[in-house]
Amino acid sequence: MYSAADHEHMARALRLAELGLYSTTPNPRVACVIVKAGVVVGEGWHRRAGEPHAEIHALRAAGNAARGATAYVTLEPCSHHGRTPPCAEALIAAGISRVVAAMEDPNPQVAGRGLALLAAAGITAECGLLEAHARELNIGFVSRMTRGRPWLRMKLAASLDGKSALENGVSQWITGSPARLDGHRWRARACAILTGSGTVRGDDPQLNVRDVDTARQPLKVVVDSRLELPLTARVLDGGELLVACASVDARRSAALRERGAQILCLPGNEGRVDLPALLAELARRGVNEVHVEGGFKLNGALLAAGLVDELLLYLAPCLIGDAARGLFDLPALESLQDKRRLLINDVRMVGADLRILARLAKS
Repeated sequence: MYSAADHEHMARALRLAELGLYSTTPNPRVACVIVKAGVVVGEGWHRRAGEPHAEIHALRAAGNAARGATAYVTLEPCSHHGRTPPCAEALIAAGISRVVAAMEDPNPQVAGRGLALLAAAGITAECGLLEAHARELNIGFVSRMTRGRPWLRMKLAASLDGKSALENGVSQWITGSPARLDGHRWRARACAILTGSGTVRGDDPQLNVRDVDTARQPLKVVVDSRLELPLTARVLDGGELLVACASVDARRSAALRERGAQILCLPGNEGRVDLPALLAELARRGVNEVHVEGGFKLNGALLAAGLVDELLLYLAPCLIGDAARGLFDLPALESLQDKRRLLINDVRMVGADLRILARLAKS
């Protein structure tokens, strides 16, 4: 169905779309390449929400050469009026004769309507070329649109014997600086960074992106059931911060709000924060990807609630010992049949450390 040239041009579009990895949230990462008689006459990628979409940039670059050309788009052109006019209408007006989309837009406001609008205008509209790549690029956006919650990626650092911290809680630093820099790149692509109040008290993290070229800082989210966050914590020093609690203490809430924090009360069972409700609220706020850097208690709670989609695990070439803390606070298993299975998608060295990217297998 698709030619080698089709694959080449869509691959180019996907590489361009990756340029928006750190900037497009809450929008998806999208690019467009316009080709006429085998020659690229225009291309563009979406930079940030509120600015022109990829198709508009590519059409402006192509000018009159767009008439009779083929547009390769990594996501179905939008058909609704949002912050910007519909891209499908712009492609029609420009005289594009064929549109090849990598995948349908999972947004219910589009979901095939853009392709249908193009077809109704007499344009050849095709979909599905390099779809898996396009879906991976926007896995958080797809998750928010189809499941009503963000894609949750949990970053972990451990010794080879699976220990994340000493018995006294000290964890800085198990891995080397190349692994920590790599972790900041993953932070940069996320819409929110999530941790627990125990990690804030123990490590006093800034919870921001450093040493990575990005103009956007993710939302900082702290799970703090009893509002025990120290008012001197560095996480309060600038940037948008959301503190999720299980009960509201008027004095503590006022003090945190004075430091710029937003307080969100989501009571769950046993005095804990309702974690599924928290993710649903983050989705409502346009969060596509959540990057978790918490302690073993929060890690265990998220895993037990079935909210973890992916593990970003760095293993350092060292041993810490049995008394040290593990990665997850979970009840003991009575049978190996109950073990949580993972699908390993990528393994590579980052400096002296081993990085494993794995997903929770569907039962």
